[in-house]
Amino acid sequence: MNMNKFRITVGQAFLLLGFLMVLSSCRDVKKGKTDALEAITTRSETSDRFTTPLGKEFSIPEPSEKMIAQYQEAKQAYESNPDSANALIWYGRRTAYLGKYEDAIDLYSKGIEKFPEDARFYRHRGHRYISIREFEKAISDLELATKLIEGKHNEIEPDGMPNAMNIPVSTLHGNIWYHLGLAYYLEHDYEKAYDAYLNCRKSGELDDNIVSSTHWLYMIQRRLGNETLANEMLEPITQKMDVIENQSYYELCKLYKGLIPIDSLLRTKSGNPSNDAVAYGLSNWYFYNNDKEKAKELMLDLLDSPSWSSFGYIAAESDLIHYFDKIKP
Repeated sequence: MNMNKFRITVGQAFLLLGFLMVLSSCRDVKKGKTDALEAITTRSETSDRFTTPLGKEFSIPEPSEKMIAQYQEAKQAYESNPDSANALIWYGRRTAYLGKYEDAIDLYSKGIEKFPEDARFYRHRGHRYISIREFEKAISDLELATKLIEGKHNEIEPDGMPNAMNIPVSTLHGNIWYHLGLAYYLEHDYEKAYDAYLNCRKSGELDDNIVSSTHWLYMIQRRLGNETLANEMLEPITQKMDVIENQSYYELCKLYKGLIPIDSLLRTKSGNPSNDAVAYGLSNWYFYNNDKEKAKELMLDLLDSPSWSSFGYIAAESDLIHYFDKIKP
């Protein structure tokens, strides 16, 4: 046998060694992600699927490596300091960002047991009750949160999923009132929703807060048949505002005020929370302008969005059940 056929150069040997090291590294990364997902699944007592009130079933999306790393960091921070309210808040928030809403609710419930005077736990648990369509529980939590913040200094709420400029644009008080207004709206209690969103708008002067609260204030008054008051709600809206995050609400407010035509928004496709907000705002525009069939059509289209926990999706779902006799399975 001619052994020369099997000889390789030193350079080829190093190239082969490098390839094997890269292959091994890729396997380690994949194994690390798999181990992390298994650890999350083992900790979770909830399903990886969610069924909406109208019977649509969704898989919880697989999180990115960054989200998994942030979750693990938050979990370890809490386990090393279980008496820290902040650590428990972030453990709950990172769990919720993975789509594990019921697990997050359990963590916030633990926080309420340990820190019953901390409004943040009621604020975040209320938000996640909305995500899983437990609106009455959300209202109960968020009403209590409003009592806990009475007379207390407002504070900027740090972002768990920062905007493009990495500038937080919401406050603790504003988020409590915002989500309370939303929960009442989803229960079709428009008077209480209106009061909550008025308090939301008063809670902060940032333009992002102004446009998000004004969007709901306008829609609520149109639903109540008060077009004059609805238009008065648009007074703070101008053509040039410093909106960082809530661009979808801003565009809708400009539509309501006649600053842009509806055609400029009709091209927006659902599929993420921001686009779903626009899609719902447009469907509602047709609803209170007496084109119920077009409203229903847009709401049904919105339910094809994969963003089943977006506020626009949930609002369309609630309206289809309440106004259009869409039957629960």
